[in-house]
Amino acid sequence: MTRRRWIADEVSGDRAALTGDHARHLGQVLRAKVGQEFDIATGAEVRAGKIVSVRPERVEFQLGEVLATSASAEITVALSVFKFDRMEWAIEKCTELGVARMIPVIAGRTEAHLAKAAEKRVERWRRVSKQASEQSRRTSAPEVTEPVKFNRLVAMNAVPRIVLSEVEDITMLKDVIRHNSRSLLLAFGPEGGWKEDELAAFREHGWASASLGGTILRAETAIIAAVAVALSCLTS
Repeated sequence: MTRRRWIADEVSGDRAALTGDHARHLGQVLRAKVGQEFDIATGAEVRAGKIVSVRPERVEFQLGEVLATSASAEITVALSVFKFDRMEWAIEKCTELGVARMIPVIAGRTEAHLAKAAEKRVERWRRVSKQASEQSRRTSAPEVTEPVKFNRLVAMNAVPRIVLSEVEDITMLKDVIRHNSRSLLLAFGPEGGWKEDELAAFREHGWASASLGGTILRAETAIIAAVAVALSCLTS
């Protein structure tokens, strides 16, 4: 039977701990007991862990052997802020698929009330991604950054960059991705799509433009479809 995996809140030598709500969920909701064994992700590796102490705000583990894990592609997703319930679903599924980093973006067509409230949602998005990371047995949760404005996004140049565009009708995403690359930045517009001046800015900054096909997809559908295509290309 596969053991459940937890991402440690604290690690010191051969000891690790879950704290706060994390500990309450394991200790009180799941009724964990001293002696139970789990896989514990420490950030750098995954180790076997045995519970040595259960308290309301803290569950401590003795760490054992290092467990084998597999490397994955480094995909960063820049997702323009859209309706929060659907955005949370996208964050959860991106986490399950193995995305390394998520950047909420305030784009030209981002609804004003969502843009204003986005900063207050970041901690919730991080909790969603952490829970999904444990469920999907990741070694660590993806980074979820503070929201950035469009001008900051378009100037990013650390990795190959592709903007998904609803007006692109020639180049498909699978044809743009470099198969010898292990990292990628994908940018997705808000409901209503990118504005014309934003698409022009992407071109001026050297971003590649790509499509997922002729149908118009909802934001969260496009994000998951693109990540799946990218993973297939990068790991084939």
